[in-house]
Amino acid sequence: MSNSAGAPTRPSEGTVTTVVLVVEDEPVIASAIVQRLSAEGWHVESVGDGHAGVEAAARMQPDVVVLDVMLPGIDGLEVCRRIQAERPVPVLMLTARDDETDMLIGLGVGADDYMTKPFSMRELVARTKALLRRTERAARAAELAIAPNHSEPPLTVGDVVVDQAQRRVFRGDVEVHLTPTEFDLLVTLAGSPRTVLTRERLLAEVWDWVDASGTRTVDSHVKALRRKLGADLIRTVHGVGYAFEPAEPPE
Repeated sequence: MSNSAGAPTRPSEGTVTTVVLVVEDEPVIASAIVQRLSAEGWHVESVGDGHAGVEAAARMQPDVVVLDVMLPGIDGLEVCRRIQAERPVPVLMLTARDDETDMLIGLGVGADDYMTKPFSMRELVARTKALLRRTERAARAAELAIAPNHSEPPLTVGDVVVDQAQRRVFRGDVEVHLTPTEFDLLVTLAGSPRTVLTRERLLAEVWDWVDASGTRTVDSHVKALRRKLGADLIRTVHGVGYAFEPAEPPE
């Protein structure tokens, strides 16, 4: 465990299984996060500014990054862009403002989830574990996709094609680039077309999180999906949830 901005590196194989990078400039918050996540048996390092966060991510090759939006040097959004450009990694963003625009921007630069300060450490741990489980599922799916005799066809709903083996999405002839969480959300919605899925169900199936406090996370990710795929594909059922509504094929 470390709470300094030194030169953290990924531990040798066999010593730990999960490596977490925390990028947070408030020492009290950073220390509390490091201590709580370390209690899970994970190797946790923290740094206190944006440039150090980018450098630490390159050295550590973390399994997940907990990243504050407001940082000295470069802000968390730019840190997320640079980290994701080098190597895809799940990112949980922390924001001091309950501003949906900030959240959508964060999701747009590659963050997988976000939490608004103040937050409970219990929820932080749960969200981090959910990110790690989704990463493990994606890795298993990729291994299955290259296995001999594997021939799972793409999911085609209307003019949307979802290739789950390669984790690629097309609308018509145009490829749409989604974050891992957006992809998992789309698979869940498109897997039950024209069926209303509650926010709580989406939260449980996509995020592995069963507390209703996270339903705004669902809303923000749906909005991000609409921006990329088109607002016509996902219908809001007010007070309930969402339904994937592909266009009817022409007669």
